[in-house]
Amino acid sequence: MEKQLEELQRTFLEDLESIRDPEQVEQARIAYLGRKGRLTTILRQMGSLSPEERPRIGALANSIKAKMEQALAEVSARIASRQSVQGIDVTLPGRVLRRGSVHVINQVMAEIEDIFRDLGFQVASGPEVEDDYHNFEALNIPENHPARDMQDTFYFGPGVLLRTHTSPVQIRVMESQGLPVRIIAPGKVYRCDFDITHSPMFHQVEGLWVEEGITFAHLKGVLYEFAHRCFGPEVPLRFRSSFFPFTEPSAEVDMGCIICRGAGCRVCGNTGWLEILGCGMVDPEVYRFVGIDPHVVTGFAFGMGVERIAMIKYGIDDIRLFYDGDLRFLLQFA
Repeated sequence: MEKQLEELQRTFLEDLESIRDPEQVEQARIAYLGRKGRLTTILRQMGSLSPEERPRIGALANSIKAKMEQALAEVSARIASRQSVQGIDVTLPGRVLRRGSVHVINQVMAEIEDIFRDLGFQVASGPEVEDDYHNFEALNIPENHPARDMQDTFYFGPGVLLRTHTSPVQIRVMESQGLPVRIIAPGKVYRCDFDITHSPMFHQVEGLWVEEGITFAHLKGVLYEFAHRCFGPEVPLRFRSSFFPFTEPSAEVDMGCIICRGAGCRVCGNTGWLEILGCGMVDPEVYRFVGIDPHVVTGFAFGMGVERIAMIKYGIDDIRLFYDGDLRFLLQFA
């Protein structure tokens, strides 16, 4: 019986040399170590041994079984290791994975926020789904006011809409906190418009400073500082009289074209100027909606489109490029 066990071990090791896949490993395990395997068949003869031989043969059988199991495990691991690289040319150079980056609109938004934070403004936010009162009425745009025609609005139902500007944030802040107020309100806004210069969803940054003694000179100083830090210290500005329901007086702000340096080109319509934002002194009627005495304090407000700023900053002529998901375009700003 001892010779049978030693012969079994020798045959087993020879058979292992020809094993090449997991199925053959399992077949060898069943053939040698299974319930009807060759080792089990030999051990059934233990009853014919003398009491003195049984302990020695039993220990030998257990030792051989342990070695066979270990050998099978090693072969199985070796086969698995070979299969993990099967079909791969390890001599090829590795593939470089592209790292993600912050979208250009978010980059410009963050730059604008940083500039105004340095000027003492706090960042405020509000809901994108608004009510008619905060989006229009409290901003001195009552029902049937012609200014509502300037903004094609997405309505959910009576009095509920996607905000058309971030100005409602200014109303909510004045309602909830005391004076003075010095905030910017960046965020997404929505209008029914879509072409090379308009998107149904875009981003705005609006600002508000309300305090005793605030004048139009303060407004000009803040906007000059913003423009010079965003576009360069040599950029000229001009203020053109305009109309907004929630500011009086109101102005549109133009900057000298950074493409042609004022000479006139296709980008600026041969005027030498590019419109960048709107602004004005807060209309006294707005203060009455939020319980502030317009005889005690004054303030100014301004608003700009982030996409507009990005298009001017980087010479982009189609707003849709920001949202088409074309990596060739987006990776330029990574």
